[in-house]
Amino acid sequence: MQELPELENYRALLAEQFAGAQITGVEISNVKAFQASDEQVERDILGKVIWFVERRGLHLLFHLDNGKRLLLHLGQGAYLYKGSEQEEPTRTAQVKLHFGPVTLFCVGLRADALQLLTVKDVEEKLGRFGPDALDKRLTIDRFITRFAKKRGSIKTSLMDQNAISGIGAVYSDEICYAAALRPDAKIPMFERDTWERLYHSMHSVLKEAISQGGAGEQPYAEGDSLTGGYSEHFSVYERDGQSCARCGGVIEKVEVSGKKAFVCSDCQKDQ
Repeated sequence: MQELPELENYRALLAEQFAGAQITGVEISNVKAFQASDEQVERDILGKVIWFVERRGLHLLFHLDNGKRLLLHLGQGAYLYKGSEQEEPTRTAQVKLHFGPVTLFCVGLRADALQLLTVKDVEEKLGRFGPDALDKRLTIDRFITRFAKKRGSIKTSLMDQNAISGIGAVYSDEICYAAALRPDAKIPMFERDTWERLYHSMHSVLKEAISQGGAGEQPYAEGDSLTGGYSEHFSVYERDGQSCARCGGVIEKVEVSGKKAFVCSDCQKDQ
């Protein structure tokens, strides 16, 4: 469950604690997760300083002082943990980045989850994705235009990273609920007011989730009480059989394009 709010929470924590820090060691226990050679690690990573940390959609980008980038994608079940070697997480980390006595553990990484890239490589990989869901340049009119050729359900379209980036299975349901719109509602039926509700709901849900630390299931560090706080505030996600806080109806689990979705049929409509 690593969507825009979870990754933005990570970005803020990483920027606060590692911007300006020197990488003193790299341990790779799964070479598929980070396919960098010993020579590349020695030449391009060890001893380098992280200038700043950026989030691009569903990716985290570490800017190194030699102009190279570390691009990280956290798939389902993957997470970051900061601690010492004595405070390591319960699961095995595929990659460990050492910063003196502090280690950043990258857990649950899949193949090529971490990559060492040039600026050009980064743009080639990320350039095909749509604008970030919270990009200030994504106005309501541009938002509508991103979906102009879509004919399917709004949940599926919100999750399409080529349309806009950052939204997945969890927040697509929460955004649709906030907009009083069914996740299986068909885009061709939408009028201007429907798009406006959806656009404003997207911003309010994502920003609120960020402020509550997202909904990640694992703490970022020992004593971390912020990460994952938003999971207690879900309106519909994984709440099937429970009462809708808005209208008192019963929340249902339905299927949208082969994926589960959660909806209150009493107060969420087709447009």
